[in-house]
Amino acid sequence: MIVSADRPGFIVNRILMPLLAEAIRALEEGIGTAEDIDTGARVGLNHPMGPLALADFIGLDVVLGVLQVLQEDLGDPRFAPRRRCATWWPREAGPEDRRGVLRYPRG
Repeated sequence: MIVSADRPGFIVNRILMPLLAEAIRALEEGIGTAEDIDTGARVGLNHPMGPLALADFIGLDVVLGVLQVLQEDLGDPRFAPRRRCATWWPREAGPEDRRGVLRYPRG
């Protein structure tokens, strides 16, 4: 159990959401492919899954909603959804629909 002050995002989302937004920013800027960004996080940060795969797993619509709420409540630009997020994420559901930041095989 962890204890957190009653603040927007509590602890986990305050840490996680800037990481997910920055991964999308890196993808938009062409720093690497989605697969390379995720591999970099898995290998370099010892994360069990990359940030883009995690965004897909959470649900891109959920991630977008959390980013919007945090940005509105905190006014911090780290939480501002990227242009691509606002137009692309709501249409892309994630692994359950085999679409998202990454592409998922059928079956």
